[in-house]
Amino acid sequence: MSEITRAPVARVGVDLSKRVFQVHAVDCAGRLVLAKAFPVERFFAWCAELPQGCLVAMEACGGAHHVARRLRLLGLDARLVAGHFVTPYRMAGKSGKNDANDAAAICEAAGRPHMRFVPVKSCEQQGLLAVHRLREGYKEERTGCINRIRGLLAEFGLVFPQSPEALRRVLAEVIEDASNELPTIARMALQRAHLHWIDLELQLAWCDERIGAHVRSDARAQAAAQLHGIGPITASALVASVGDFAQFRNARQFGAWLGLVPSQNSTGGKASLGRITKRGDEYLRTLLIQGAKSAVMTAGKRSDRISQWLVQLKERAGWQKAVVALANKNARILWAVLTRGDTFDPEHVPLTPHERAARQAVPMAA
Repeated sequence: MSEITRAPVARVGVDLSKRVFQVHAVDCAGRLVLAKAFPVERFFAWCAELPQGCLVAMEACGGAHHVARRLRLLGLDARLVAGHFVTPYRMAGKSGKNDANDAAAICEAAGRPHMRFVPVKSCEQQGLLAVHRLREGYKEERTGCINRIRGLLAEFGLVFPQSPEALRRVLAEVIEDASNELPTIARMALQRAHLHWIDLELQLAWCDERIGAHVRSDARAQAAAQLHGIGPITASALVASVGDFAQFRNARQFGAWLGLVPSQNSTGGKASLGRITKRGDEYLRTLLIQGAKSAVMTAGKRSDRISQWLVQLKERAGWQKAVVALANKNARILWAVLTRGDTFDPEHVPLTPHERAARQAVPMAA
């Protein structure tokens, strides 16, 4: 414990863990007031004594949204900071990482006037995202289960086509076929693996049903699902993850938040653009990219402006760049649709800067 002044606390940095929260509190002048580790419940009791509206910052990590919601119920300004924004403010550098230094770095980062914070998710948002996380886990387990079954069958000279459907059609017959050299214990093991595969398929179907129900009951998710390359799963995940799209100043900032804009290595007035930054939520970015792949592959079958643009871009820049470009365009369109209340129109023609300026000048002249 280290106490320097007795001035009122103006800003608090908290390093979260499962059982102990490390606190670094400063006054309005940035002078240290308190540096101490609290048990979880004692931490909330201490926070209840802080001035109303006091800024309490934490890294965005597991359980951080729950802590932030509890602190906001106490009347505090709870905010979450992305971990990669905190690291540069750790005075001891990478070699001096500990809970106290991390709390101090969080407190310092939260005090920067241009710091960008992670929006605090509601319980409903996290509940929907729990379904998405479970679905991704079941998908990985299913792939692993199928690969294990293939590996076991290959040990006995039984090799089948790569698709899961091809294996599913013949697996039960192979297990029951007495003409192959599968021993009894191997048949029993494969039967259990087959049952596990079926159970995973049922779990995935339940997750898809919950996601579909969310899309049917949410007008914003229905609007998002109208875009080319955005299906029910992507629409549900975007609405649940982002919440209020108006937190982004413009569509370009939303695309950058998803990591779909080029990285820069520019100096001396010379711009050098590289690959996309891949910052932000990996799950959302992956869904947008996968959906864009499907839309690019079928663009030649549609006649709208966006599809024609995709066909031309694919021929000019290549298939992969067309996919990323569509994912970024979908993110920008989605921001416009959900913040302005517009409907998606694949034939929409954007205004030129001159036309936009002229339209804005009409009310002023009137």
